[in-house]
Amino acid sequence: MEYPTTGREGDKSRPPRILIVDDEAINLETLAWILREAGFEPLRADSGPKGREMASREQPDLIILDIMMPGESGFETCGKLTADPVTADIPIIFISGLNDVDNKVKGLRMGAVDYVPKPFAREEVLARVKVHIRLRQGMRALLAQQAAKLAQIRDAQQAILVAPDDLPEARFAVRYVPALEAGGDFYDVFPWTATVMGYFVADIAGHDLGASFVTSSLKVLLRQNTGPLFTPVETLKNINSVLASLLRDGKHLTAALVCLNRVRGKLTLVNGGHPPPILVPAGGSPASLLAADGDVLGAFATVQFGRIERRVAAGDRIYLYTDGLIERFGPEAKAREQGLADLLAACVAVAGQPLEAAVDTVMRGILDAGRPADDMVFMGIEV
Repeated sequence: MEYPTTGREGDKSRPPRILIVDDEAINLETLAWILREAGFEPLRADSGPKGREMASREQPDLIILDIMMPGESGFETCGKLTADPVTADIPIIFISGLNDVDNKVKGLRMGAVDYVPKPFAREEVLARVKVHIRLRQGMRALLAQQAAKLAQIRDAQQAILVAPDDLPEARFAVRYVPALEAGGDFYDVFPWTATVMGYFVADIAGHDLGASFVTSSLKVLLRQNTGPLFTPVETLKNINSVLASLLRDGKHLTAALVCLNRVRGKLTLVNGGHPPPILVPAGGSPASLLAADGDVLGAFATVQFGRIERRVAAGDRIYLYTDGLIERFGPEAKAREQGLADLLAACVAVAGQPLEAAVDTVMRGILDAGRPADDMVFMGIEV
């Protein structure tokens, strides 16, 4: 049988709730009495399936689970609870008359945090319950602190990214989706000279916090090495020289740098191991990939970069992106070549939309396939 419960996870005024799962009524009532007398709120279920349903719905602070139950054993119930993301982090204490080492070890290997033998003593039960609730509360507090720090890093990282409204003359739209709170992809848009606009997209190897810290350096390096004193190739070579002396453990980045002179209708691309930008002409000519092989940045002291110059006309669009848009892993695995073909087709399909809407439409179609495992930057530029 199942007993009614009250309260919900997140109510800070309620006492900690303990779910007891046991097919013997005497054990349920005895444990409930022990816990209630100590100030806890007991929840009760007399079978594994009912206990799992209640754990999912009520989110107790801890579960006390009997091993020997008819039908679904406590081991089976534990395995299903720890495999379910909704209940996986709820600590489980086994109780059982099977007081041998093998059963204790089996329970701990299945994800339980402790083991109390029958007949159970009041002080032992309460001591173990208190310890594991405190541990869970401490872990949650630690995770909350880490999340707050990540949010600060994310906010700082977002603050250095240029928004289209900040530079309307650049005529670009962009979407940035980090896989973590702080991502390892980076973009920048800036005036190179009075008539040339610079567009930069980079992908730091990995998407951990170490990668995210590199992005703040890129902003400074770009601004120090761009302008009329530098060619685009010199810019990337200078950045590579700095990064090669700083990056460790195989860390590197790919990058694409586009310089666009709208007055002369000239586009210059310098590529450092990055996926090829997509060019969609305004007049209905076929779209194409601006493929230019080049070395990655930060891995080698001496590098060579691919370089392309193209004539462009008003209304043409160039799309820069990171490889999170064209690669999929896991159940939705997709070959890089197929992902690139799909992205090119998507860019062509939105040619009639305003640039902002076009970028949104393409990105929405990619995100509909599932949360990315890698950071994503997608930038559209209109000549």
